[in-house]
Amino acid sequence: MLGLKHGINTIEDHDPEWSRAFMEERARIHAAIGTVARGIEHYGSTAVDGLKAKPILDILVGVAPLDEWISCKHPLETLGYDYAENAGVPGHHIFGRGRDRSERTHLVHVVEFGGDSWRSNLAFRDALNADPTLRAEYLRIKEQALMLAPEGRAKYNELKHAFIEGVKNRLARAT
Repeated sequence: MLGLKHGINTIEDHDPEWSRAFMEERARIHAAIGTVARGIEHYGSTAVDGLKAKPILDILVGVAPLDEWISCKHPLETLGYDYAENAGVPGHHIFGRGRDRSERTHLVHVVEFGGDSWRSNLAFRDALNADPTLRAEYLRIKEQALMLAPEGRAKYNELKHAFIEGVKNRLARAT
């Protein structure tokens, strides 16, 4: 089941339905955006088998050049997404969708296809899927962040940031 009320943080056991839900949403996004999207990927914790996650699908849409993001705005809005103009993630144009305005079920991040954010986010997802030790370590970080920030996504994300960036930097150096 997808959906998390604004301001509330929780993580749930991995649900195999998340992959199916992503495939359905990917098809909807692809039909709406077409070839503007050079890639549409499931990322974040719901894309990692066996990892507890906030029940919100994170979707990465790659466009090139990044200025093409504006071509995604109206099509995503017709699918029920709202543009989060002040989301504060550099290089990301973020759109959210939910059953109503009080919750989120999906987040779409439009980024530069093949750019740093595209590569690092997919590398992080793939590393978590491939390495059970890394996955367990990340789960510990997430659980600690949840204890310290049961409300407020910004604080929860901030508490995970150093770990995520450290892993991404290590992965970038390895390639």
